[in-house]
Amino acid sequence: MLTSGLQLSFGVQRIVNLACGSIYALGAYLGVSVTTWALAQGLPVPLFPLVLLASGLVAGLIGLPLERVLSTIYRRPESFQLLLTFSLILIFQDVLRFFWGAYPRQLPNVSMVYGSINVGGVQMPMYNLFVILAAVVIGVGLTWFLSHTTSGKVLRATAENRETSAAMGVNVRLVYLLVFTLGTTLSTVGGALVVPTAAASLQMGVELVVDAFAVIVIGGLGSMKGAAVGAVIVGLIRAAALFIYPEVDILATYAVVLIVLIWWPTGLFGKAL
Repeated sequence: MLTSGLQLSFGVQRIVNLACGSIYALGAYLGVSVTTWALAQGLPVPLFPLVLLASGLVAGLIGLPLERVLSTIYRRPESFQLLLTFSLILIFQDVLRFFWGAYPRQLPNVSMVYGSINVGGVQMPMYNLFVILAAVVIGVGLTWFLSHTTSGKVLRATAENRETSAAMGVNVRLVYLLVFTLGTTLSTVGGALVVPTAAASLQMGVELVVDAFAVIVIGGLGSMKGAAVGAVIVGLIRAAALFIYPEVDILATYAVVLIVLIWWPTGLFGKAL
């Protein structure tokens, strides 16, 4: 979900957003706080995923003011984008520390309320399966939106040629605002849904953005299909490495990234810019 948001904003706005991991962390922290409060108010435990989803959607609104900030550098070189979004990482870290402190936050063990399922002799919590299915549904829905709706076609046309789209009457400024907000919402929803199985911490965003850009390099910059395939490849590589020889967990991922950069510089599904 995080990488889909990155691909979406890059495909339309040509913005490489280094702060995506911090936005993801914001969704995680807000999800922990709101869900903890809701459970204390008597929310039935099996309904906690709905609260996490709502928290992620609300946190995604942070994209509205952030896009206004980024709009000042749309016409500038990529170095400005990298510097500005890197500065947002530092700002977000201090904001998160101010509101939630420096220690990790975690939900009680609510994810096991749904039990587990046996998959190929391996026990998998049903909540993990729910998150996987949610990601698939969101991915399919996003693909359908981009391919079969008028708004999606306008969005793709803006990505191909923003000047011609503006000349045809498309409000490019509004398209940019909606696209960036949709991208941040995908990140915050992903962050909120992960907290039942992982603690929300100040470093989680920095750690995840490394994996996110590995996914983008493998799948191809600007390709939604590449985001899906790249995420599966990175996930399987890391799972296999942890099972076989944990010490090469990160090394294995970046060995594949290096091979892709040498043999397919644009990624598996990317296009040359």
